[in-house]
Amino acid sequence: QVQLVESGGGLVQLGGSLRLSCVTSGFYLDTYKVAWFRQAPGKAREGVSCISADGTTKYAPSVRGRFTISRDISKKAVYLQINASKPEDTAVYSCAAGYELFRMCRLNQDYVYWGQGTQVAVAE
Repeated sequence: QVQLVESGGGLVQLGGSLRLSCVTSGFYLDTYKVAWFRQAPGKAREGVSCISADGTTKYAPSVRGRFTISRDISKKAVYLQINASKPEDTAVYSCAAGYELFRMCRLNQDYVYWGQGTQVAVAE
């Protein structure tokens, strides 16, 4: 069965860095699209970044230049490196996945499998 488990969240000082992990099972990373979403208090869930089956990446404008998505196929893991953190980065971060061989991933919510999320808090 497909499973996604996030970890790495916590409290970080303004401008600090954090790396989130999404450990996957039940599928091959090079046949799926995987994305990171976040939901801040009182706000709707938004797509942050995604990585396609071929390794192509995409970022939301609000995090471009600060966040980096990557994967380690041998470890079946997808990561989100957060740098130069801002208070508005405070949110529950979730990873999501869906089977997609050929098309570029998108930051919509068209993902079948979802993790439970990990909390990130940026101190002001």
